[in-house]
Amino acid sequence: MKPIWVVDDDQSIRFVLEKALTREQFSVRVFSNPRDVLAALDEDQPQVLVSDIRMPGGTGIDLLAQVKQRFPGLPVIIMTAYSDLDSAVSAFQGGAFEYLPKPFDVTKAVDLIRRAVDESLREAVRDVGTVQMPEMLGQAPAMQDVFRAIGRLSQSNVTVLITGESGSGKELVAHALHKHSPRGEQGNKGPFVAINTAAIPKDLLESELFGHERGAFTGAQTTRRGRFEQADGGTLFLDEIGDMPFDLQTRLLRVLSDGQFYRVGGHQPLKSNVRVIAATHQNLEERVRQGVFREDLFHRLNVIRLRLPALRERREDIPMLARFFMQKSAKELGVDTKRITEAALARLAGFDFPGNVRQLENICHWLTVMAPAQVVEAKDLPPELLAPAPPPPAAPVAAFAAPAPGLAAPPAAAVPVAPAAGFGDAVPASAPAAAPPHPAAAVAGSWLVDLEREARRRLEAGEPDVWEALTGQFEGRLIHTALDITRGRRIEAAQKLGIGRNTITRKIQELGLDD
Repeated sequence: MKPIWVVDDDQSIRFVLEKALTREQFSVRVFSNPRDVLAALDEDQPQVLVSDIRMPGGTGIDLLAQVKQRFPGLPVIIMTAYSDLDSAVSAFQGGAFEYLPKPFDVTKAVDLIRRAVDESLREAVRDVGTVQMPEMLGQAPAMQDVFRAIGRLSQSNVTVLITGESGSGKELVAHALHKHSPRGEQGNKGPFVAINTAAIPKDLLESELFGHERGAFTGAQTTRRGRFEQADGGTLFLDEIGDMPFDLQTRLLRVLSDGQFYRVGGHQPLKSNVRVIAATHQNLEERVRQGVFREDLFHRLNVIRLRLPALRERREDIPMLARFFMQKSAKELGVDTKRITEAALARLAGFDFPGNVRQLENICHWLTVMAPAQVVEAKDLPPELLAPAPPPPAAPVAAFAAPAPGLAAPPAAAVPVAPAAGFGDAVPASAPAAAPPHPAAAVAGSWLVDLEREARRRLEAGEPDVWEALTGQFEGRLIHTALDITRGRRIEAAQKLGIGRNTITRKIQELGLDD
């Protein structure tokens, strides 16, 4: 890790911070003026910069502006006297991580610097991820199943049916299936053509799909190629296939059967070499039972089915997605990327997101525009996320006993698998239409009630060091669980918890988790 740089014209401040940080195993480099810092930046870079605001030869605000221009992701802490709070506001507007008022408590100063170090380490990980950004993101087991399925299908032209709620990213999956197939960027670079069958009026949909001849209907002044012709040699993505009119389903079935079709008003059969990927948020089996979707078309489309999980089924991905969308929005708007606090991320992770990933992306775009500071706190989130969650419905009376406490419910992502024709491996098959409720929702708040009960017992009994005891147990259980999930890999555990590598190492030592 790079050293912490401290710049202050007051020798006593430099001495105190250097000694305190050295005791915490940080490497430290001190400067007495901004000029020396700028010269040193030509050859090196700190992990965190701590700067006074008023110094001979330049101000901390000017230094902040020059440092941010060269290293936008570098956390800068501005030290200021109480009389300089107006300058501190300017520091925030210039992108400072935080300000440290003088005179300061050394312990609090070290804690603030440690937070900045953790933030810089997370920024470094995110920067690497941004350079190598995949077309899809997700660490949750349900998304890893989807990625594995895409990999297995990478050398195939088989028809795929993607199911999932609106906004869950079905078109992204279709893009990935095309890109990694022999028809996409990894092969002959055929086109990817998409059409939303629910967004086009019934009278126009036939022409959009199959094209029309000149004079086929009023207004058809020229011959027009349809989507099947446009996608020749590539992939045609039929979104919201469950809403396709019944009579057009017959024509689609014929194309899927023999690859032949006619333009509207045409008499010459045309052939198109197209791989079809369809998607729907509806239960097609139920649509078949209702008589509004052809059963033979359903079976023709349902060769391989991929179920895309809702965002509430992969809450562990929400912090990573939120940070990515904040970066994406900032880039689109031409502004600096705002940081989002752990408290705000926790609030996001607790929201059910009926609009799924699309809703999260819209919220991050809103925050980029509307959040008042560079650091987004929980109170800055949109009103719908700040409203208290409705109480969970009463559990229905059932003939079956509830699971015993401590027994894990089956994961929502665990879906049956169906063998693909011609494949040795299996890919995720369809899940039941109604996904089971997220386990976290069923026990929301229960652990807080237990915590309050235990805290009350200890406090009323007059036990000493209640804060330290309960905090240690809480942190220890969090770290132990993360290490168990990552099979002892500390860096990965730290990333999942949203803390830095140094922090998890220090906590493991303090809490005796190495034993």
